[in-house]
Amino acid sequence: MTFQLSFALFVIATAAFTLPRLVTAFYAASRTFTTDSSPVRPVAIVFGAGLRRDGTPTTVLRDRVETAVQLYQEGKVVKLLMSGDNRFTYYNEPEAMREYALQLGMPDKDIVLDYAGRRTYDTCFRAREIFGIKNAVLVTQLFHLPRAIYTCNMLGVDSVGVEADHAFYRKITLLFWNMRELPATLTALVEVHLTHPQPVLGNPEPIFPEVTAK
Repeated sequence: MTFQLSFALFVIATAAFTLPRLVTAFYAASRTFTTDSSPVRPVAIVFGAGLRRDGTPTTVLRDRVETAVQLYQEGKVVKLLMSGDNRFTYYNEPEAMREYALQLGMPDKDIVLDYAGRRTYDTCFRAREIFGIKNAVLVTQLFHLPRAIYTCNMLGVDSVGVEADHAFYRKITLLFWNMRELPATLTALVEVHLTHPQPVLGNPEPIFPEVTAK
């Protein structure tokens, strides 16, 4: 393989991974807020971010739950939808998120769990189709917000995002998550605009059934 061909392939690959990231970042810029500046929405969607070996939330996930509870306590939202993975025995992200939120003073009656939020795409898709959410605040870190905001809006959930960066993350942690976003964002754009995969669904479980019934 010649140097010119290798360089051309490198440029193409770089563009394929970085352009989607730039597109979503630009789209999300005006839709990203802090807890103080966040607009009022009926629901905050909290995305899963992994569990420790003992089944408790990682630091990244704890920050997301803390931010969502703060939004609730400040009257910015009235319900929390905690969406995560529960495919495997002894791995239950939504329940771990719920338990931590309860420790922070969140009332259980205003917590809704989505056990099939395996990916950001699935969470956004199910938020609309299963839980009847039309607009929401998305709670996650700045490295994830562009993809989350873009995906949810493209799937029909009018969304803004609130950054959940409270802890001091190690450089290696930030590097991992930011590198992960490159292929994940490319995949998100392909799925939203081209392949349209259908996640695990089921019977509707509207968060606000009285509104749905009208």
